[in-house]
Amino acid sequence: MTSSAIVKPAIARKRDQGRVRAVLGPTNTGKTHLAIERMCGHSSGMMGFPLRLLAREVYDRVRAIKGDQAVALITGEQRIEPPNARYFCCTIEAMDRLGGGHAFVAIDEAQIGADPERGHIFTDRLMHARGREETMILGSATLQPVMRKLIPDVEMVGRPRFSTLTHSGTAKLSRLMPRSAVVAFSVEQVYAMAEALRRFRGGAAVVMGALSPETRNKQVELFQNGDVDYIVATDAIGMGLNLDLHHVAFAALTKFDGQRKRRLTPAEMAQIAGRAGRHQRDGSFGALTGGGSRTGAPLEFTDEEIFAIEEHKFAPLTHLFWREADPRFDNLELLIGDLEARPEGEMLRGAPESIDLAVLKRLSSQPLAKDVRGHGSVRRFWEACSLPDFRQIGIDPHARFVARLWQDLRGGYLGADFVAARISELDRVQGDIDTLQGRIAAIRSWAYICQRPDWVLARDEMAARARGVEAKLSDALHARLTERFVNRRTTILMKSLGQDGTALPVTLEPTGAVSVEGEVIGRLEGFRFTVDPNAASQDRKMLLAAGEKALPGILAQRAGWLLSDGLGELAIERGAISWNSQPIAAIVMPDDFAGPRIEFRREIAALPEAARSALVTGLLEWLGKQLEPLAPLRKLAEAARDPEAGSQARALLITLIEARGVVGRDNAGLEHLPKEMRPFLRKLGVTFGALDIFAAPLLKPAPRRLLHALGLDKRPLQEMMLPVLPEARAIPAGYRLAGGQLIRVDLAEKILRTAFDARAKASGGAVKERNPRFRLDLALAVSIGLEEENARRLLGSAGFRLQRARPLAEGASGPAAPDSWTWRPRRADEEPRVNVRRGRGADKTKGQGREKHDARGKGARVQEASTPRRDTRKGGGKPVARTQTKPDTMPDIGPARASGAFDKLADLLRR
Repeated sequence: MTSSAIVKPAIARKRDQGRVRAVLGPTNTGKTHLAIERMCGHSSGMMGFPLRLLAREVYDRVRAIKGDQAVALITGEQRIEPPNARYFCCTIEAMDRLGGGHAFVAIDEAQIGADPERGHIFTDRLMHARGREETMILGSATLQPVMRKLIPDVEMVGRPRFSTLTHSGTAKLSRLMPRSAVVAFSVEQVYAMAEALRRFRGGAAVVMGALSPETRNKQVELFQNGDVDYIVATDAIGMGLNLDLHHVAFAALTKFDGQRKRRLTPAEMAQIAGRAGRHQRDGSFGALTGGGSRTGAPLEFTDEEIFAIEEHKFAPLTHLFWREADPRFDNLELLIGDLEARPEGEMLRGAPESIDLAVLKRLSSQPLAKDVRGHGSVRRFWEACSLPDFRQIGIDPHARFVARLWQDLRGGYLGADFVAARISELDRVQGDIDTLQGRIAAIRSWAYICQRPDWVLARDEMAARARGVEAKLSDALHARLTERFVNRRTTILMKSLGQDGTALPVTLEPTGAVSVEGEVIGRLEGFRFTVDPNAASQDRKMLLAAGEKALPGILAQRAGWLLSDGLGELAIERGAISWNSQPIAAIVMPDDFAGPRIEFRREIAALPEAARSALVTGLLEWLGKQLEPLAPLRKLAEAARDPEAGSQARALLITLIEARGVVGRDNAGLEHLPKEMRPFLRKLGVTFGALDIFAAPLLKPAPRRLLHALGLDKRPLQEMMLPVLPEARAIPAGYRLAGGQLIRVDLAEKILRTAFDARAKASGGAVKERNPRFRLDLALAVSIGLEEENARRLLGSAGFRLQRARPLAEGASGPAAPDSWTWRPRRADEEPRVNVRRGRGADKTKGQGREKHDARGKGARVQEASTPRRDTRKGGGKPVARTQTKPDTMPDIGPARASGAFDKLADLLRR
């Protein structure tokens, strides 16, 4: 069949079926919008598009005008066709080649007829698809001479571009203006550009021909909604995608067209660059620096290319590709011959061998083709070979897939169980971007198979299942692309950095998280802003800048809540006011412990003046209530400044204040204090104990905790100020050593006062002895928690000495005599008594102390009694020293702790 035989019937049909108009012009001329308006003005219509994405976009627009039941969408992989549909949006392959008898027919992007791979399909629809009342062919102005040759009576309508397209030179990727598209021509380059934009600008949407239409739609929506300001795409962006673009940047000017790597033609450049600028808004195009050739030549447009793109002047098309669209199906040889036939005429050229014809020729030579006989079988075999290679895996793998498909189709239908199993194998959303793209391509093949009317049993059910899996995989792929190439937080901040800080949509969460439009940028701990630790290092500076811009308003809000509802969360820790363990202000205590000051940390400086003043007032009021337990200490400080106190009392008060309420009697300087000043001090709450001078109110838990929290007392803290504690390496404030235990000083004084009362009672009625003996009950000490031995050691620290009763003689009966005590005050120049008990604190140095060894060398201890006794034996009148010998069982009668030679050293140091 020759081209002249094709053209003449087309001309005849045109005369009978209404006018044919060719609306030609560059991008952004409103051609598609005009066609939609014209179709909706007719009773029925059909439009063919180069991409399923465009068909879906127009389907949604027409459906919004005419209603769901009046509009159909037909593509190779999807068919939405209501029973009463009158308007059809189709891909060019799924479009009825004669127009379906509709009143209006339109073909979009008709210049694709010059494409070696798909051009023959566009050429066939351009020549044969006609509407009863109107036919509209949309395309580039380069199509004009071909149209005049093929359809002589066609009505030419030119459309000027709504906006101006200008060349803006080269630019770095990091300096691209917002709302820009970067165009690359390989998957690797697309990924590289998107990754770089994620680092520089927060991310980019990605559009490639290998993506499913659903994924492309969602990526485009990501850009259109403003979630990202950049889009990285292949030349698929030039096929009618209506984007809100201001600039198109070319990352390369060459591409591989399936046969060789070549430079883009000016028309191809213009098709892509023309996506910049929509309607009345001007657009620009340019190249990226650093994207030149391997020789190092810069990536630049030539002057001729710039002129052609800006003025929309391109070399006209000289031919379209053609292939027999209605071959004969008598046998495979005749079918192949018709498909390889060459047209006649200067405007038509035979299409290069496409993949469907290559698969047909390869399978026709295999044994499976021997049974392909008859018109119906040959047609069915050709339809199987025409299965699109969605996976882009090449002729051999695709031919094997078709051969396996034909093995099932030759006997009738594909079983529903078999198809469902193949679909289920692909129903997995795990994997990376490339893995998901492969699964989507595979499921598209099965979606195409399920759309065929005579291939699959339960066709509608299987088609719906395939579409569901494709939608699920598309969602997963969109999520992977967004996760890899979009940092939404950085995108938001890049948009807001130039704004007034008070206008930022910053939200402070109850948890302390600071977010911008739902994206966490950091946390507010107290009044300190910290950047999100999960942020990349290159983003930290930007996040900190964004946080600091909005910080005054956030801190004012934070301070207001603190003063109204959050005072219960404050605490005094390490000398500062802390909020949830985060210090916000240091506490400066004066010498008189009245009127403290607070010094805010540096981050509070961002607070507005009014909010800062209110915060200072509120915190000082709160602090005053917290410092009430220190009232006894303030009372002592006031008395120390009283002139009536006298220098001696003032010195003691200052010593007591510096010791935070407890000072040892030996270190108090009592020898300089007149006795008449003691009542004055007692009225202030000062207790003059046998071992310690202390202010009893300051031994309560509250003031001790407060002094420790303020950092005014560095000694260990006993939270509850328990009466007795186990011995520790460091003695807590308010305690003293009692043998192997620690006792609070006020309770130690109570025990010692009981001992002094017992001594006074024993000597009150008789002639006063110099050192009378008395009995002492240790029940009080034991009830407090001291062990008896430790109670004796405490008493020994105050000068009390235990006198063991003489044991009963052998054979004697009756109650044993009770132990007795004596007391002798220690002179100022007297050395401390050595602890003679073996064990803790015992002096183990040879020849020192009172430890002596008997002649047998067994370490028996000999202690001289503190008072001599008269020998009652005959002839005795001479005092005889009484001795007791008990190995390792001598009673502890020394002080609470003595260290032998170290005590002597301490005395030397005091001198």
